[in-house]
Amino acid sequence: MSVASVRSLTVRYGPKTAIGDLTLDFPEGCVGLLGPNGAGKSTLLKTMLGFLQPSAGSGTVLGLDIGAQGLEIRRRVGLMPEQDCHIPGDTAVAFVAYAGELAGMPRRRAMSRAHEVLEYCGLGEARYRNVETYSTGMKQRIKLAQAIVHGPSLLFLDEPTNGLDPAGRTEMLSLIADVSHGKGVSVIVSSHLLHDVEQTCDRVVVMARGRAVREGLVSDLRELQGRQIEVELQAPSPLFGEKAPAYGLELVREVGERYRLRAPDAATDPARAVFLAAREAGAQVRSLQPAQRSLQDVFLEAVE
Repeated sequence: MSVASVRSLTVRYGPKTAIGDLTLDFPEGCVGLLGPNGAGKSTLLKTMLGFLQPSAGSGTVLGLDIGAQGLEIRRRVGLMPEQDCHIPGDTAVAFVAYAGELAGMPRRRAMSRAHEVLEYCGLGEARYRNVETYSTGMKQRIKLAQAIVHGPSLLFLDEPTNGLDPAGRTEMLSLIADVSHGKGVSVIVSSHLLHDVEQTCDRVVVMARGRAVREGLVSDLRELQGRQIEVELQAPSPLFGEKAPAYGLELVREVGERYRLRAPDAATDPARAVFLAAREAGAQVRSLQPAQRSLQDVFLEAVE
């Protein structure tokens, strides 16, 4: 079941097309929206929230029309923006409660709920401090708190680990995983950090130049075609890449002294073939192991 979808969506800034003829479905669960700067990720989120009007096409979020029901969408969706959004002079609890009121919650309920979500986000002891005194990691967590204070069924997280150190990134990713997999909230994570998406998301959409160039389950996208092997030589050897096909190996990628090879023929013993090709090329094998396709490989293939 889709929590958001767009059909033939086009968004322009003057003469520039930021998103062109995009059709996408975001199912329930946690979906990563990946892409380099300028790919159209933030524009897509703003359009689905009703901040930008499409030049063509249509879309829905939680069954609501993105072109005509933007205000209602924003009441029902939680947004964690990339930029800081706190109000100087406000305590954390006052700021989060105010976000709840903006979403339509009664004041007393918003204040009670603010205490709950601040505790959940690890800010219970700092709830009465002014937000401008918070560290970067604390400011990121308060942005998450204000996004979930009104109990949304869908969250948009825009670069949620931006500016965090390794410990802060781990804490934030744990919170996102708990919200999406433990609380039954659907999440769309927009990020350029592949590790973050790989750690938290079930599905991924790769965008480039305003279009979706790859999408699917993370596990499916990481699957390798045929038996593949990673080989590291003592030194680069162009002759090794030339000799490998004679022993039933197909060269997939070559970067310096590292080679990825595929054995399309089931009868081929990849390890034996590697050593035979290396011997004929006069090369020395430093390491050899089964290949694993990372999300980075998927991303680079898609954007190239």
